[in-house]
Amino acid sequence: MSDIREEVRERYARAALDTSCCNSDVTGDAYTAVELGSLPGAAVSASLGCGNPTAVAELSEGDVVLDLGSGGGIDVLLSARRVGPTGFVYGLDMTDEMLELARSNASAAGVENVEFLKGLIEEIPLPDAAVDVVISNCVINLSADKAAVFADVHRVLRPGGRLGVTDIIAEDRLTSEERAERGSWVGCIAGALSFDEFERGLREAGFESISLTPTHAVADGLHSVIVRAAKPTG
Repeated sequence: MSDIREEVRERYARAALDTSCCNSDVTGDAYTAVELGSLPGAAVSASLGCGNPTAVAELSEGDVVLDLGSGGGIDVLLSARRVGPTGFVYGLDMTDEMLELARSNASAAGVENVEFLKGLIEEIPLPDAAVDVVISNCVINLSADKAAVFADVHRVLRPGGRLGVTDIIAEDRLTSEERAERGSWVGCIAGALSFDEFERGLREAGFESISLTPTHAVADGLHSVIVRAAKPTG
């Protein structure tokens, strides 16, 4: 597990230091021209996601949001504008280089209702019931302990809180070996859960109202997927 984490950290540290190496092709046209035009170029260039979770998380004025694996801050900055001055957005990343880039991007964009935290998505450095919405953009598949991710996301959400993420998910027919043949762990392929595994993991963590909606293929048998779920109110 530690080897995978370090490999992921090194890959994203390099991406933060040299945004010319970043490849947003898998994102497709998830962001609108208006959204991209409102952001610093460095935030856009550093985007390594597979979709636009801010478009599916149904953010409202006043929401407190957590972005897992916030990278250069693109989804944090977009979310901050959606939740307005009465809302707040936390960005969580384990990579010092990405955190430095994200803070610089927030400053350049003049966005103040944000905070970038260093930490692991398996051990979120926030108290219980701290946020209304959790988002992430092609990050959960990078974790070697997804059960821990689901459990800690459930912990930090308030009752009735929402999960709205994009992730790479494999068709149920593919074995773990077949997924690894199609791409690396740091390339968001080898570590992808199947549809059944992802849904089961969320249910076991206590989520309800789960939906997994494919948006586009990223490899043979692997798809970018919009995932929505909710923490029960009681």
